[in-house]
Amino acid sequence: MMGTTPDQALLRLGEALQQADYHHITVTPATHARVNARSSNQWASDLTGVFGWSRPFREQAVAGQIFELMQQADIIIPWQGGWRSLLRASTLNGNLYFHSAWPTDAAEAVFFGPDTYRYIAAMAQHFCVAHPSVKRAADIGCGAGPGGIELALRFPQAEIMALDINTAALRLSRVNAALAEAAIETVNSNLLSGVEGDFDLLVANPPYLVDREARAYRHGGGSLGAGLSLDIIDTSLQRLSPGGTLLLYTGSAIVDGNDLFLHAATQRLQGKCAWSYREIDPDVFGEELAGGPYSDADRIAAVLLCVTVPA
Repeated sequence: MMGTTPDQALLRLGEALQQADYHHITVTPATHARVNARSSNQWASDLTGVFGWSRPFREQAVAGQIFELMQQADIIIPWQGGWRSLLRASTLNGNLYFHSAWPTDAAEAVFFGPDTYRYIAAMAQHFCVAHPSVKRAADIGCGAGPGGIELALRFPQAEIMALDINTAALRLSRVNAALAEAAIETVNSNLLSGVEGDFDLLVANPPYLVDREARAYRHGGGSLGAGLSLDIIDTSLQRLSPGGTLLLYTGSAIVDGNDLFLHAATQRLQGKCAWSYREIDPDVFGEELAGGPYSDADRIAAVLLCVTVPA
């Protein structure tokens, strides 16, 4: 494997995991912490422990080829007499996605979690009803790439872009797309500022919480985390082709029974276009309600906004 680049090695590692029938569903950080805290889970004994649960491991827990590929991909570090992977691998709809290891403390962490599963399921449900003609689409804030990859597999003749300001996310999106045999173009872009032209379809699963450390993968900014989601609405209204659609999966703080994001979105959309709005999950990130900016909130809901501009 002389001359293998880190990206090539990571792709080969993903292929090796697929051949080993690797499967892992990523849970919430709180659940992850509880499961890993069990005495029997202090060290990984198999691939799921290494790549799914981000547990430290000893070299004999993985095959020699996989250990070598981890080294070549530069995703392995020494850890308390053993080793630890800097990436996790999760599966969704039969595809494998590399993303940041747990815990995701770094400012440039690449997100993948329960929101991702809800996001992709909501997209699939939408396309069961709507059958748009898509020539050009983009996933805004692509993270590990699932939105763009799912679009590329669904609309193989379309030009699909995966956009993010995080170079680590763009790298993993490229590798994950290659693993899924999905044709996407990755672009470093703040919203749509790095690309030209209009789009038939825009999708987004942006961060929507207030994060004390303002980590890009988690911090939505604005009032109770809604800032980035509202910016996506404003940008999309300017860049959608006639008849084009925005699918925005995000979160909303409900305060005294009032949906604050819905109120702000209504002010932007009412009378300008057709749109619908529904809760996907009424109660997510409940731990945020313990204090801080959400001390007055009833709950945080995961929601889906569908906007279609006039043809």
